[in-house]
Amino acid sequence: MSEKIVVGLDGSGSGARAVDYAKKLGALIGSCELILVYVVEWSPFSFQTPEENAERHKRRQEEIKQAMDRVVTPAVDGLKKEGFETRGVVRHGDVADTLERVAVEEKAVQIVVARASDTGFASRIFGSSTANLVMNASVPVTVVS
Repeated sequence: MSEKIVVGLDGSGSGARAVDYAKKLGALIGSCELILVYVVEWSPFSFQTPEENAERHKRRQEEIKQAMDRVVTPAVDGLKKEGFETRGVVRHGDVADTLERVAVEEKAVQIVVARASDTGFASRIFGSSTANLVMNASVPVTVVS
């Protein structure tokens, strides 16, 4: 049976570092599937006009397609060329909650993410997505720098 590792992508160098580390883990494990997950952040608490609500579904579909085309598909294709079993997922939601949900749905044994260098007032008050994931995940989380 193949183990599964969820890898958080963000379209930046930090996502690439998470993929690189997941490749090392996958090689060590042997039979392993890497599930690359890109999360389009969305808050149910944002206020929207009726016009924005009418366009919401269309925008979500466009965002998913854009993330797949620009970030996820190239990463998946690259891993497949290297011989890794992999696939990509794009979801809307809170980053930490969504990565945890995908890990549970997929019965993953681990989540790999990269530490963001985001430091500011908001992250001090609300915490970072990475910190929230580490504190609340049901599987081990590896955070690469």
